[in-house]
Amino acid sequence: MTEPVAHPSPEPACPPGAAAFVVLAGGSGTRVGAGQNKVYLPLGGRPVVSWALSWADQVPEVGRVVLVIRPQDEEPAQAAVAAAGIRLPVEIIHGGVTRHRSEQNALDHLSWPICAGSLQVVAIHDGARPLAGPELLQTVIQAAAANGGAVPTLPEKEVWAVDEAGRLTPPTAGESLHRVQTPQAFRATALLEAYAEALREGTDTSAALEGRPGLRVVAVPGNPENLKVTFAEDMSRAEALLSR
Repeated sequence: MTEPVAHPSPEPACPPGAAAFVVLAGGSGTRVGAGQNKVYLPLGGRPVVSWALSWADQVPEVGRVVLVIRPQDEEPAQAAVAAAGIRLPVEIIHGGVTRHRSEQNALDHLSWPICAGSLQVVAIHDGARPLAGPELLQTVIQAAAANGGAVPTLPEKEVWAVDEAGRLTPPTAGESLHRVQTPQAFRATALLEAYAEALREGTDTSAALEGRPGLRVVAVPGNPENLKVTFAEDMSRAEALLSR
């Protein structure tokens, strides 16, 4: 789906205020060993998800911020928004039982400004990734506006194929495998149409995006520090990186 390198547009493709930043915060704390949703655990003196929310004021293209939460997390979500301390209002909505459904709820929430043309790009981010940073967010927004979609990736050099007999095969010379990260961004109208098509036809949304004419999803360089908080050691690593 992605091409290896995004070529920046000579002129900014997304004007100020024309992008929405959607942060997904519907996970749990099971694997990290917490008794609560991991995105509300304290990191650097404030909730994990508040770090992602705080980038919004540093990216001029972002005009709307949407936080997608579980219904039972209203109170910690409000506290995280307050801790982020941003100028833009954060619109809190409820997600679904799956990530796909949560993304769909966010697009439904934004459908009017998308159809009206005031929102040109939607960036979607995992709230459990607190260190991606505003520069990467701005990069994917501009690359998506210029090309159709943008996904940050990092080269994966240690992946070997395993056949049915359990035999290992090293990667072919010149073959490039990449790990994907968030935030990921897409032209808003195309994304809204792709989700509607996937819902009607029961297909995967990425497949619907791939077949859309004039839309090209490109890879942009990811951030090696853009870790996802999944296990307890990830919290320790994130704390160390923030303290630097």
